[in-house]
Amino acid sequence: MPMNVESFNLDHTKVKAPYVRLVGVTEGEKGDKIYKYDLRIKQPNQEHMNMPALHSLEHLMAENSRNHHDRIVDIGPMGCQTGFYIAVLNDDSYDNILNVIEKTLQDVLEAEEVPACNEVQCGFAASHSLEGAQELARELLNKRDEWTEVF
Repeated sequence: MPMNVESFNLDHTKVKAPYVRLVGVTEGEKGDKIYKYDLRIKQPNQEHMNMPALHSLEHLMAENSRNHHDRIVDIGPMGCQTGFYIAVLNDDSYDNILNVIEKTLQDVLEAEEVPACNEVQCGFAASHSLEGAQELARELLNKRDEWTEVF
C-alpha cells in the first residue's frame, strides 16, 4: 500500500546520487502549481552530509538561488542528510531548475562567508562550515552530467 509521503515510496537502494528529480506537483485552487524537486547529493544509506556543511549549504542556496529564480518557494534539507527539497512556483521547466541549481552552486564556490551566520539570524549559528559547503558544491558540480540519471 502506498504511503502518503512520496519519498517513502521511493526505493532508496536503487537510486544513484547525485541527481535531481521531480517529486511532485501541487496545484492550488487558483491554478498556481508548486513543483517539488529532490536534489540528492549523497548516496542514501551509504553517505551523508555533516551538519555544519549541510547547514551552510542550506543558507547559501536559500539566499543565492533567489538571485537566479524569482519563484523559489523553499529549499530545505532532508532529515537523512543526503539532500535537499527545492520547491518552485509555476515553473515546469526541469532544465531551468537544473540551471538555477548549477548557478547557485557556482555562487557557493565564490562565497566568502555564509549569509545569516550569526545568533540574530540563525538558530544554531555555531554549526556552520563554509569550506564544507563549498566542498559539497564542488562535488555536485563535478558530477553535473549525472544529475538527470536517478537510477
